[in-house]
Amino acid sequence: QVLLHESGGESVQAGGSLRLSCEASGYIRNLYHMAWFRQVPGKEREGVAAIRIGGANTYYSDSVKARFTISHDNGKNTMYLQMNSLMPEDTAMYYCAAKRGAWATTPLSASEYNSWGQGTQVTVSS
Repeated sequence: QVLLHESGGESVQAGGSLRLSCEASGYIRNLYHMAWFRQVPGKEREGVAAIRIGGANTYYSDSVKARFTISHDNGKNTMYLQMNSLMPEDTAMYYCAAKRGAWATTPLSASEYNSWGQGTQVTVSS
């Protein structure tokens, strides 16, 4: 079982920046992809960014491209999401996800992932 713990969410003003972290522990062998998702009440969970572990492939939703950067530190077993130029519409609960056992064919699809964190809240005020 992979355990995922997110941190870094807080309240910021529009235009500000935040860095989210997701530390993986437990059975972390054979991790193929990790990703960040976000969700607001009443809406579906949205894929924000994903990264192929051990490779250079990254994926972003159109809504965050050029503003957010995903990265992964193998030595620390930690994934990051650097969020710049934050907007009120970025307000959501952000979740970390991991996929074991096989490559994701659609890395921004929630159905690909078999481990999830508890989430960290990001609130952006105008």
